[in-house]
Amino acid sequence: MIRSGRSVVAVVGVARMLGLSERAVRDKRPYAREGFPAPVSSPTGRTLLWDQEQVEAFIAGAPVPGIESPESDGDLLDRREAAAELGVKATSWANYTGDPALANHVVVVEGVEHWPRSAVRAFRDSRPGRGVRHGSGRPKGSGDFVPRDEILPRTAELLEADPAVTSQTVVAELGMALTTAMSALATLRGRRIADVLEQEPALGIEEAATRLGYPPAVRKRAFAAARLELRIRTARPYVEGVAAALVAAGLAEAGDRADVVEGPGGQALAAAIWLREGLSVPAVVWDERSGWRTAVNRRHPIGKDAGPRPEAPGIAYLGVGRPEPAAVTIALREVLTTA
Repeated sequence: MIRSGRSVVAVVGVARMLGLSERAVRDKRPYAREGFPAPVSSPTGRTLLWDQEQVEAFIAGAPVPGIESPESDGDLLDRREAAAELGVKATSWANYTGDPALANHVVVVEGVEHWPRSAVRAFRDSRPGRGVRHGSGRPKGSGDFVPRDEILPRTAELLEADPAVTSQTVVAELGMALTTAMSALATLRGRRIADVLEQEPALGIEEAATRLGYPPAVRKRAFAAARLELRIRTARPYVEGVAAALVAAGLAEAGDRADVVEGPGGQALAAAIWLREGLSVPAVVWDERSGWRTAVNRRHPIGKDAGPRPEAPGIAYLGVGRPEPAAVTIALREVLTTA
């Protein structure tokens, strides 16, 4: 945790303070020496952070000041600490971060996302409690009581409490349609199975489901979701690489995430990257069957056409399959020049 009002440094900052290269610090690990201040980041975090004043004191040979203080609304929590504040597992925190109540308050420190304790608590306290019943089921054709962006996070809480939770229980607890509950549970179980398989590739999908406590009756849908999730995770680095190239070329805005999704009709993966306002092309779309193309609709760039190669005025193809990011950028520039 970064205490309210404190400044922190990562390895590169420690290197600068010691007059060494970052590589030298990583090799020599001076922060492992006896007496070096303990990190203020989570012990299992990928990026270590230290309190700057404590490091300065240690390097100067002065007594290292204590930084303990009562909890403050201004404390910055990383994802593990924020998840603990919310009362959920750290692996589930990503399900919540898209909510504006959290997304609008994220603070990136040395490349690590943090959230003010006040924002996390406000988000926690604003969420309706469990146990609100809406009868034995939802009336046919009725909508969901749960906002769309809260469906997965709130369903995740029930799944964490009981891996065998049924869709009927989710309907009763949260007041969403049965089909929504079934889809949310399958998606969440699929993601968790994918997490296990990524950590242990040699493990079978059945073994992963057993380890997670998922009953046989729900596994078919969960397995389909897990296979889709693994395909998405495999494709995501490539799409993000193209997005980064377009940002570097000044064609797209930094921070706009390029999500890989199951395309129309469930036949292939697809992704959209929104381009900078004012360009003649609103977005570019990747379809794993046909490669990259320009889009004509900014609101729904992927479209509803399940065909592999939609043809329409304004659609131009930029490369088949998975061309290099630089090739996509060059092709797009040519289209923008002639548009």
